[in-house]
Amino acid sequence: MVSLTEKSAGFEHVVCGLQDHVATITLDRPQRRNALNYRAYDELEQAFRAATADPDVRCVIVTGADPAFCSGDDVGEIMAGPKPASRAPMPVTFQATPAAIAALECDKPVIAAINGAAVGWGMELALFADIRIASEKARFGELFVKRGLVCDVGGFYRLPAIVGPAKAAELLFTGDIIDAAEALRIGLVTQVAAHEDLMPQTRALAARIAANPPLAVRHLKAGLSRYAYGDPREIGAWAIEKIRLLMQTADHKEGVASFLEKRAPVFEGR
Repeated sequence: MVSLTEKSAGFEHVVCGLQDHVATITLDRPQRRNALNYRAYDELEQAFRAATADPDVRCVIVTGADPAFCSGDDVGEIMAGPKPASRAPMPVTFQATPAAIAALECDKPVIAAINGAAVGWGMELALFADIRIASEKARFGELFVKRGLVCDVGGFYRLPAIVGPAKAAELLFTGDIIDAAEALRIGLVTQVAAHEDLMPQTRALAARIAANPPLAVRHLKAGLSRYAYGDPREIGAWAIEKIRLLMQTADHKEGVASFLEKRAPVFEGR
């Protein structure tokens, strides 16, 4: 069986490590604030699949190389740039984002160590974790509405269960960015740490989890996932269908153009 570290040896944008049964998956595009391009999405999916399959892994930490956790999609490449020739045409049957499903289907506890901005799909990634610990520098925002889109599966599947439907609606409808103190107040994160203490604090929690019987922990996670949330594949497939529909609208194109041109958008509802 290929281990997590062997699987990730050829990665370009994701760094993986394993120590004392705790895997660490780090997005490593700091010059782009860990924005995700196509390759980063693929590597993130592979990293979570490898962590799930590796019997030495008992807990997973996901984080980003400073200064950000993940600033979402690389707008210039994914929303405004040409699609890679290697990627298949749009399927007739829509499916949830593969990286999202890989993260949600990881049967080991996942802790997000949120060291900076977690916005757009970066906030989705944080929501896929079972536990979120934030640096005092962390910021959170479901920015999809600002691009004329809907969120991925995290915003529909996890956010309402974590902060309540009304607060989720406020965050989704406005696209507002909140700080770490507000995230703690509404229950989005369980701890806020001084920036330099974030990883030691997260690793200490991961070590306590990894010291417990791994089979019991995995069944505890399965029970929480089964009874606290819905079906991520069904919700994710619906979300992707709406995202792809909205990507054809003039408002989405205006949202992307205004971001790249650093100006206020003008939306027309078409």
